[in-house]
Amino acid sequence: MSQKFGLSAALTTPFDGNGDIAIDPMIKQARLSLTSGCSSVTLFGTTGEGSSIGTQEREEVLDGFLNLGIAANRIIVGVMADSVEDAAAQAGSALSRGVRNILLAPPFYFKNVSDEGLFRWFSAVFARLGNKARDIIVYNIPSITMVPLSVALIGRLRSAFPGVVTGVKDSSGDWPYTEALLKAHSDLIILIGDERHLAKGVRLGGQGAISGMANFVPHEVRLMAEDGKDDPRVEDFVLELLKYPVTAAVKVMVAQLSGDEIWLAVRPPLVSISGEGRNHLAGAFNALFRSKAA
Repeated sequence: MSQKFGLSAALTTPFDGNGDIAIDPMIKQARLSLTSGCSSVTLFGTTGEGSSIGTQEREEVLDGFLNLGIAANRIIVGVMADSVEDAAAQAGSALSRGVRNILLAPPFYFKNVSDEGLFRWFSAVFARLGNKARDIIVYNIPSITMVPLSVALIGRLRSAFPGVVTGVKDSSGDWPYTEALLKAHSDLIILIGDERHLAKGVRLGGQGAISGMANFVPHEVRLMAEDGKDDPRVEDFVLELLKYPVTAAVKVMVAQLSGDEIWLAVRPPLVSISGEGRNHLAGAFNALFRSKAA
């Protein structure tokens, strides 16, 4: 197998006072991530509020990144769309620009769907992509989508689409599932989305992570994602983040560490975290990472 995947920062998306994407601080954050140990950045994932960002905006942001010198092979693009047409259009647009991978979530409006239905949906997306289809990381995050991707379904997809389905991002937070996935599909790029399970997952063969916490503690998360090194501080801070809507909480930490409050804004239906919550997160972070610095 080629070089390990490593660590990708699940880049959060800044919005200006009009609710538009603020490209300059976004690119600044991407460059900081890439110079701080991340091998890539992921745009428009869960942390990046990808389901709230339209096709035209995505193209404008991606072109902005490319025009300002962020290499395409260091960019992963998240796709979260229910319709086959929209999913294929967003993925195809990014792939045609040479991005490293597509992080493809399942359709999430309909619930209690079968593996057969999901297989047909993914198959239809890949058929629409045609010869553009490559390097797809399927995204298992049932806490958000309510649509779990079974180990058996992943096996069927990789068998039917070799070279297209090349990995899985597992953000289930379900360790027995993660173990089963690693055992059954160890030759795929298995990425651990829950930092509490990251180091031990890597020790069992995981190839790294797409991590929201890499926005603000990239050095620490990189050691977990690349070397399988435990870091109880990171694991403990995940518990603090989970006391709030996680995407908004990650943005609080980016705002705190960058000194730029533009990061606090989120798009509806999300809402920003209160001042009390921001103070709590800052205090918890300082207690873990500054008073107990390694």
